Amino acid sequence: MEKQILDFSLVPLGLCLLLAYHIWLLHRIIKHPTSTILGINGVNRQVWVRTMMEDVSKNGILAVQTLRNNIMASTVLASTAIMLSSVLSIIMANSKARPSEIVLGAESELGFWIKFLSILVCFLMAFLFNIQCIRYYSHASMLINVPVKKMSSSHLRAEYVKRTVNRGSCFWSLGLRAFYFSLPLFFWLFGPIPMFLCCVVLVFMLYFLDVTFDYGGVVDEEEEW
Repeated sequence: MEKQILDFSLVPLGLCLLLAYHIWLLHRIIKHPTSTILGINGVNRQVWVRTMMEDVSKNGILAVQTLRNNIMASTVLASTAIMLSSVLSIIMANSKARPSEIVLGAESELGFWIKFLSILVCFLMAFLFNIQCIRYYSHASMLINVPVKKMSSSHLRAEYVKRTVNRGSCFWSLGLRAFYFSLPLFFWLFGPIPMFLCCVVLVFMLYFLDVTFDYGGVVDEEEEW
């Protein structure tokens, strides 16, 4: 009974803590982009795309190689996510072993399925996000080298490529967040207290990884993303 009370109190509290942090982070990215690492990277990517497209004949190979490196990184994460999803599916489908023999602290078959299914959803979301990241970066690798003379408006083409590259980066970040979210769910297998402590440590770690004050939080309107 005591363990059930902790499950119903600490687990939702830890998840709400992670959700509240990411809502706050999204607000900071929208309102003060240069006070976050994600916002600064978004602004710098826009400048990079504009610089690459100013002289396609000179910078085209560099742009494609850079996007290809990002595609390779996303491919590694997508492959890792689908591999872990397959392993979890095999464990869940293994009917020979009892759930209580696999999961530490599991008191019922329902608890076993909820915990493993939650981790599986995180890995599947990480796979889908990284696939979308590859999709956008693949589009950008072609668009960034389209001759300006072939387009009716070079400004519109540049803006579209900027949005495409930034969308790919957003899906990359979401894929990483899905991996991060799987950590507390994994610790949930050992009980609600390790899961809650992992949520608290993860929020502090993400804060120091996401927030910066080096740029003073000021950015031109045309550079906001």
